[in-house]
Order: sequence, then structure tokens, then C-alpha cells
Amino acid sequence: MTQSAINSPIRPARLADALNTAIVVLDRAGQLLYLNSAAEQFWDTSYASVLKQGAQFFFTMNPILANAVDEARTTQQVVTLREAELIGPHGQTRIADCAITPDPSIDDAAILMELTDIERHVRISRDAQLHAMQISTRQLVRGLAHELKNPLGGLHGAAQLLERELPNAGLREYTKIILTETERLKNLIDRMLGPTNRPQKSTVNIHDPLEQVRRLLCIEAEDCVLTAPLRWKLDFDPSIPDVVADRDQLIQVLLNLGRNALQALSESETTDPCICVKTRVLRQYTIHQQRHRLVLRIDLENNGPPVPEHLVESLFLPMVSGRAHGSGLGLSIAQTIAEQHQGMIEFKQKPETVQFSLILPIQPAP
Repeated sequence: MTQSAINSPIRPARLADALNTAIVVLDRAGQLLYLNSAAEQFWDTSYASVLKQGAQFFFTMNPILANAVDEARTTQQVVTLREAELIGPHGQTRIADCAITPDPSIDDAAILMELTDIERHVRISRDAQLHAMQISTRQLVRGLAHELKNPLGGLHGAAQLLERELPNAGLREYTKIILTETERLKNLIDRMLGPTNRPQKSTVNIHDPLEQVRRLLCIEAEDCVLTAPLRWKLDFDPSIPDVVADRDQLIQVLLNLGRNALQALSESETTDPCICVKTRVLRQYTIHQQRHRLVLRIDLENNGPPVPEHLVESLFLPMVSGRAHGSGLGLSIAQTIAEQHQGMIEFKQKPETVQFSLILPIQPAP
């Protein structure tokens, strides 16, 4: 340390606490020497808590971090990790760029870890890519649906005329099949086109439609094959202000997400089927390149089987389903309704849970 730094009235620790980068310093025994304020926020813990339980949880829950530290010690070179997904002491995940420096010029320090939280940047970038893909796919499907409706209408009309002319009742059975199937295809195409009515918005206390959806799902759960009675875990924030939204459409979105959770639980072998519903307010949140001062976040979480990896990126596209008899339209329609409210639906998988989150601005932009 230079003489000017020693004589400076500003202590190095105070400077580190002013940084947005999380700083973790370990000694040669792997014990914690220092944790700055940004690191406490990043790991959602305190310096005192880490001292009490030991710094080993950094590596127990994050083998990728442990391997990087071993590599830095072995090679005596700085090791960099890009977009590493790290798990905190409470099970929360963070995406960060990490730089691990061995033997920094700090007394008694063996490892200096710098972690830059880039989760927001990654989320916004990924959201923009998925949103563009969803818009393109939706336009393609709608164009195809409109092209199919015209010949279907002609086919339906021709079958009706043919039915009137056929004298044989047995032959009329075939025309009935044509009429039934063309009507089914017409209904499927209408669903592919998505909601056509503009939202009839009013102020809504979000916990009212949530409770109605919960009651409906409790009734439907009685007909599902579950290993045990369905358990609910509700974590509501009563201070959330009313949102401006179409109440009926909100119920449709939440019911689609809830039914997905119920179907997943009916396919699982968990002995404690559970749906967790959590409501929170987030500040300064970006949705489709639009920044909102306050947004509402509704998390619906279940402990059913994970979504297959090959479906994760296309989950909200029309006609994409992981179930044998699924139409693949429920999540697509729910996402369309959310976007009509300037919101979005996010999907996240944790080690033992699957989570869908409906995010809506408290006050939509004009």
C-alpha cells in the first residue's frame, strides 16, 4: 500500500462498500476475511451471518465457483466466469460475471472474488429475444389461421348442402362427421387467433381474482389423481395497491397457470403436492423495453416435475405442449393477455420447483 493511501482519511473498506461490485475476500484456510455491502445484497445475507456459518456455503451450493477457485490457486492466474448461475444461502439464484484473483496484494488474503450481478441485463436481453420470436410466430400462425378459415367455411357449407340432398340416412352420417370436424377445426383456429376483445379495464384488488382461482382449482383438484391432498401456501403482500386491468381476463390467465401446475402435480410422484402463490411489488422494472416505476409480480410455484429442457425456450409459442393431449394454446393465450396489459409471464425452474410469474405494471403507460 502506498504512503499516500496510508495517510488518506478514506479507509479502503469504506471505498469497497461504495462499489456496486460484490467483493468477497478469503484467507488461505478458506475463511472469510471481508464482505462488502454489495456482496451482502448479492447473497442476501450479512457479514455476521457468514462469519457464523462459515464461508463454505459459497462453494457447497456452487461447485462451479469452487472449481474456479481451485483453478486460480493452481495456476496462480485470474479465472473469469461469464453469466454464471449462482445459488445463495436461501436458495435464491443470481446470474453474475465472476473474477477470481489468487494472492491479491492484501494482507492475509488468498482469494479475492469479484461478482457483478448481471441478472437484470440478461433478463432484459433474453426477454427481448423471446418477445420478438413470439411476435413473429404469432403473426405466422394468425396468417395461416386466416388462410385456413376460408376453405373450411366452404367445406362446411358444401357439407350442409350435400346433407340436404342425400336420401340415405346412412350416407348423412358421413356428412355429420364432416360438419362436426370442420366445426372443431374452426374453434381451434379461433383459439389460435387468441383473444379478440380489447380488455375492459378497471381497478382490481389482485387478491380477489386470486382467491376465486384458488377456489376453482380446489374443486378441480378433487378430480385429479394426486398422491396426497393438495396443499396451498399463500404469501400475499396486503399493501399492494389496486392494478388497472380486466378482471375476467386476469382470472383466465391465472386459471391457465394454475391448471398447468395442477396437471404437473397429477403427473408427479411427490408425496406433498403443493402450489405456492406469492404477490409482491417490484420497483423500476423493465417489461419489453418499457421501464415501469411499480409493477405487480404474482408467482405460482409448484413442486411437480420439471419442464423438459427442449421446451423451455418455446414454452409460450402456439401449439407447443409437453403433454400428449395438450393443445399448446393455454400459455400462448395467457401471454397474449398479459401483453395486452403491458405485462408479461416469466418462467423459471429451480432445483425442486417450477415457477410461472405474471408481471403487470401497477399503472400502465398510456
